[in-house]
Amino acid sequence: TSVLPFLHLLSHLSLLGHGTAGFHFVCVTDLLPLDLLSRALASPSQSLTSQLQMVQSRGSRGFRLAGTMATSMSFRASQIFTNCNYFPAEFSLVATLKISKLRQKTNEYIFSVVKEGSNLLLLGLLGDHPPCSKQEHGQLWFNTQRKSLFICDGLMWRTLLQNKERLDYVEDYQDLYTRSETLDIEVFFIPSEGLFMAAANKLGSGIFRWKNGSFHFYQNISTQEARAWKHFTIDNKTFLVVADLREEEPELSIIYRWNKRRRRFVRHQALETHGAQDWEAFQIHNSSFLVVANHRARDVNHNIHSVIYRWNPDTKLFEVNQTLHTTGAFDWEFFTVGPYHFLVVANTFDGRTTTISSTIYVWLDGRFKSFQNITTVGATDWEAFQIDGRFFLAVANSQKFTDTGQSLYSLNSTVYELNTLTQTFIRFQDILTHSALDWEFFIIGDEKFLVVANSHDGSSYSLNSVIYRWQGYEGFVPVHSLPTFGCRDWEYFSTDEGSFLIYSSAMSPLSKVFRLRTY
Repeated sequence: TSVLPFLHLLSHLSLLGHGTAGFHFVCVTDLLPLDLLSRALASPSQSLTSQLQMVQSRGSRGFRLAGTMATSMSFRASQIFTNCNYFPAEFSLVATLKISKLRQKTNEYIFSVVKEGSNLLLLGLLGDHPPCSKQEHGQLWFNTQRKSLFICDGLMWRTLLQNKERLDYVEDYQDLYTRSETLDIEVFFIPSEGLFMAAANKLGSGIFRWKNGSFHFYQNISTQEARAWKHFTIDNKTFLVVADLREEEPELSIIYRWNKRRRRFVRHQALETHGAQDWEAFQIHNSSFLVVANHRARDVNHNIHSVIYRWNPDTKLFEVNQTLHTTGAFDWEFFTVGPYHFLVVANTFDGRTTTISSTIYVWLDGRFKSFQNITTVGATDWEAFQIDGRFFLAVANSQKFTDTGQSLYSLNSTVYELNTLTQTFIRFQDILTHSALDWEFFIIGDEKFLVVANSHDGSSYSLNSVIYRWQGYEGFVPVHSLPTFGCRDWEYFSTDEGSFLIYSSAMSPLSKVFRLRTY
């Protein structure tokens, strides 16, 4: 059967000139249909068989133009707007075709662009989350719910265009119960599997999977006193590494690898650590690295080395690459400024005081070298982020402790900005926090936010953690207060259901997911 009837467009609009400033659209009911396709073809009588083909991929259909039709599918606007001198000489019409006899599907393409010379659909409008693997590499996906355009890089969907949402309010969304207190959470995506979350618990850790709009327990992983998880990928393989405090000697932290056949994380490699509090994974010049924050030795010596490991592609294992002197290290953060790569450590305690220097390192000649020292107060976290080409570092200061035995928990945490003239990070803004343990930076639409994990004020663990919004010259201003209990870590993530924040509690087996409502 001919596809020509589906391409006939009905016109019920007439254009009337109105002075020299523009024109008005006036609805008219007695106009006849316009066959625009017949005007575009070189010869109205020529066959469409060789120039217009229907292709199908995974139940989705689209039309492919070929031959002269692909290049000559146009005509002058004056052919149909004969009495309008102000309409543009060239314009475009976009049509969406719906054929009711096709079986309805939630993931059906209703508009498709087809790669020339193949049956591969490159663009589709979808409601559900489509797969993204090597087979879909280069495909575009328009999310009708989020009104955003994504491209598949062979592993995950990358944002090309995004609807400019604005944060309206925050709502309590899900209570997530874990085996024990949770000191860290790591949200990550596994291609062809979906969204996951790893919880670092004091008594055994768990992996949770996002399904039907919420997290559900998926896999148990044996840990003793897990402090943190870090997700990373190497050669399209998914890994998780845990910072674990173990009773036996030597202390070991374990790297786990995702097994596609078993659909579980399996043990891959054990690395010796010392009171490990955190891992950071990063890549430099196609080489993969891991760095551990060693907090203290068995003899309670906090002045020990933290270790950078480098992936050996031949042995498929991590090997020691460099050691860096740290003082009660609690967190590492990797970031890049132009061609330069940096690592910054949060030094917490030297055995006597928490007012010590934390160090920023820069990658030079194949090694990290000291770049700048910044005085911090019980630093537990660094968060690096960019806003409009400006580079920032936010430190979470947890407590001021001296050899007199007094502790102060309500103190300033600080946002630093990179000064391009002095090539150093300088103080930008102080924010009063209460034993801050984590910062999380996230973006919704054009708005930038920081949320802090307030954990303790000296008398209570029931505190409000605060979301701050970037206000330009004013810096970050508080916009939302969220009730938390012993808040230890924040993670931002987004799904087809919307944008979310999840926090872990170091005082309770209850973690909470908040939904960020936008308009």
